[in-house]
Amino acid sequence: MTASDVSSRQSALDRLTANAPFLARLAELNPEDATRFLADGTDAALAAVTPPAIDDDIMRTLRLWRGRIALLLALGDLSGEHDVAKTTRLLSDFADRACDIALAAAFAERVPGEASRGLAVIALGKLGSHELNYSSDIDPILIFDPDSLPRRSRDDPDEAAVRIARRMVEILSARTADGHVLRVDLRLRPHPEVTPIVLSENAAISYYESEALAWEQAAFIRSRASAGDRALGAHFLAAIHPFIWRRSLDFRQLKEIGAMSDRIRDHFAQGQAFGPGYDLKRGRGGIREIEFFAQVHQLIYGGRDPSLRAPATVDALAALAAAGRIDGDVAARLADHYATLRRIEHRLQMIEDQQTHGLPVQAAALDAVARLDGLTDGAALLAALEPVTADVAACYDRLVAERAATTGLPRDEGALAPQLAAAGFDPPDAALRTIAEWRGGKLRALRSAAALEALETLLPELVRAIGAAPDPQATLLRFDKLVAGLPSAVGFFHLLAAQPELAKIATRILSLAPTLADALGARAELIEGLIDKRAFEAPANKADLLAEWAPGLAGLDYERLLDRVRDRVGERRFAYGVQLIAGANDPLAIACGYSELAEAALQVLADATVAEFVEAHGRVPGSELVVLALGRLGGRALTHASDLDLIYLFTGDHLAESDGPRPLGATTYYNRLAQRVTAAMSVPTAAGKLYDVDTRLRPQGAQGPLVVTLDSFARYQHEEAWTWEHMALLRARPVYGSDAARAELQRIIADLLAVPRDHDAVARDAAAMRDKIAAHKPPRGPLDIKGGPGGLVDLEFAMQVTQLATGRCHDPNIGSALACMTSEGLAPAATCNAHGLLARMLVMLRLTAPDGEPATAAARQLVASQCGEPGWPQLLAAHDAARQEIAAWWASIRPAAPAEQEKQP
Repeated sequence: MTASDVSSRQSALDRLTANAPFLARLAELNPEDATRFLADGTDAALAAVTPPAIDDDIMRTLRLWRGRIALLLALGDLSGEHDVAKTTRLLSDFADRACDIALAAAFAERVPGEASRGLAVIALGKLGSHELNYSSDIDPILIFDPDSLPRRSRDDPDEAAVRIARRMVEILSARTADGHVLRVDLRLRPHPEVTPIVLSENAAISYYESEALAWEQAAFIRSRASAGDRALGAHFLAAIHPFIWRRSLDFRQLKEIGAMSDRIRDHFAQGQAFGPGYDLKRGRGGIREIEFFAQVHQLIYGGRDPSLRAPATVDALAALAAAGRIDGDVAARLADHYATLRRIEHRLQMIEDQQTHGLPVQAAALDAVARLDGLTDGAALLAALEPVTADVAACYDRLVAERAATTGLPRDEGALAPQLAAAGFDPPDAALRTIAEWRGGKLRALRSAAALEALETLLPELVRAIGAAPDPQATLLRFDKLVAGLPSAVGFFHLLAAQPELAKIATRILSLAPTLADALGARAELIEGLIDKRAFEAPANKADLLAEWAPGLAGLDYERLLDRVRDRVGERRFAYGVQLIAGANDPLAIACGYSELAEAALQVLADATVAEFVEAHGRVPGSELVVLALGRLGGRALTHASDLDLIYLFTGDHLAESDGPRPLGATTYYNRLAQRVTAAMSVPTAAGKLYDVDTRLRPQGAQGPLVVTLDSFARYQHEEAWTWEHMALLRARPVYGSDAARAELQRIIADLLAVPRDHDAVARDAAAMRDKIAAHKPPRGPLDIKGGPGGLVDLEFAMQVTQLATGRCHDPNIGSALACMTSEGLAPAATCNAHGLLARMLVMLRLTAPDGEPATAAARQLVASQCGEPGWPQLLAAHDAARQEIAAWWASIRPAAPAEQEKQP
């Protein structure tokens, strides 16, 4: 080991510790790895890190292993012992191994002793080309062979594959106290809105042979069987080889592929201009333009020249130059630029393990990135990058200039009809009439020349997207109705034309989700929020939402704040609904996200309402407003259109008086304040409606005061409340107020629920209340998930009787409470799965069939997939079985009716 080696390694560790908090934490957690690196180098230190064994602690050990690998690969990169190519290769090798381990663990849990066969992980994107980012997600497609997949004797192969795949993804991507292993994005699979997360090999082959889109062809340039049953994966890729590498070039598809970077330039404008904030990946002259430069040439020439089919970008550039398809000097320059941009991208991601590509805007943060790379400051970093991005942009601009222009749809009906029929409009007559009316300016939004020009730009993609919808004719009618409600269609059409995926999502919304279709009709700009990939990430929690909203809400007057919060909530709620339609997240996670969203809105609006009220009336000394959530908000399980069950309370003396210009007694003060908070949350404004607020669960119901003190609340609950009111408190959670006030309220509820109770008396009271509910609100049909026999109401009543009688498992979240109860033998083991199924169905049906009407065939398949079932018949069977389990439990708890008692021996 030379003195230079020692110096470079120590410098790497020092820069890491000073400028990358994420890596500094890893160095503190793994001092032996840092010491071994300093003494022996990166490769020797990596060799000492062994992958974890598959056991019950796999979630934790995988994450700890990932942390050690992340630290050492960063040190190898920063010290210069590994170049970018080796770093990305080792990151990809780690991801492959992690996927193998997670998949093996999932198999071991479901079919112990069986090998991981019959299910393959097909890596796309940077993992497919062994170019994985330092903190990247992976974009796999999962396929399975129903004949070779190990499964339990009574398992349906599709169901078994989905369950194993879900568990693998959970092991890799669930964020725990130890972080995560890999972010997994499964949206590159065919029709992710409605398909299960794992597809049978035959179904996948059929799709890519007959339906796949141009961008999917480009995606498979960088593909390989990376984990699981590699033989199965290789067989699948061989089968779709003609789809990936076509001998006959489709210039329309080539135009679509080449135009993707243009769309990115247009719609990620914030990161286009070079300087602080520049997006290294999507910006003009950035990483993606180099990748597209290579891929467009590969698509043109690779179908006939196998030597050009290299997945890795640098390898592809070299192959294209060797074959004389691009200039050798251009290939060499772009390869160097690619290494530079990827290296700095890694520096950005090393700082806090975030999947970010944008240079910091703040000077201090930009300086930290520069120093991590060994440069003096941010100015030096920008000076090094500027000529790189300028040269990349110039090379790509020349490629753009060479692309052929697209043509729109023909105006002659004789020529247009077969194109519409081929797109899916069979017969095409209705579509012909509708398009003719659009072109004729029948709709108000289409009466300007600019609108008609935008329409012609959009029409080819729109016809493709609507034609691919489950019911093209019905979707076209809904789209026509949407456009009819727009004051102008120019911006909306341009957006959809520039973002074909958004056009596809819009048509899925129109065909599958009436609630979202109505929202889109009222606010067409909602679709813009889906441009950002973060719209499909796991729902944000309350703290993250408040931090995200804060800059845009600061300094607004009260009325504008009400509108802005409605806009923010509407955008998020729409995005969460789209996630459900896209199958991007578990419905239960979205239900929790809906709840965090409502709680964040309540925090902002209640704070603003209190501040405005204080200006007029001052504060009540030693007193504050506290809000208690019950029902679905209390249990963090809202659906798309749930109302909010709230109880308003206040601390302190009810005889006190406020100290402002217009003083009020405490009771009057808080009753007026609570009314204003309710109005802030529920009154429609120019930005629309937010939430319905239901306060009837307060002490003495609608006849009682809107707000009482904590002491009065506690006294009422101990002395006057009915059993059903105590049952409701099992799903209660303080959601507004100081930490101390919320803790005091939580203590009151905990003390009340801990009071010993007679099981039979509680059961009688609960049964009487359940009968009243059934008489007042009978089930709306066999799929009334809440109210029907064995539905969620019966489940909650069975739970709540048991919880009150035993004094155990008082968690407001039903899933968590049930898990506790089953572990303690207080509930049948099957109720956890029964609840999970029904809860997911409720979330999905509230979106796809909001008024209780029968869901369409396509929506049924979507609901089944999101509930972990391969199809609607299987979902109905699982639904019936779940309700039988719940009904049996409730029947075992509630006392028999008098007539039934007489029949008993």
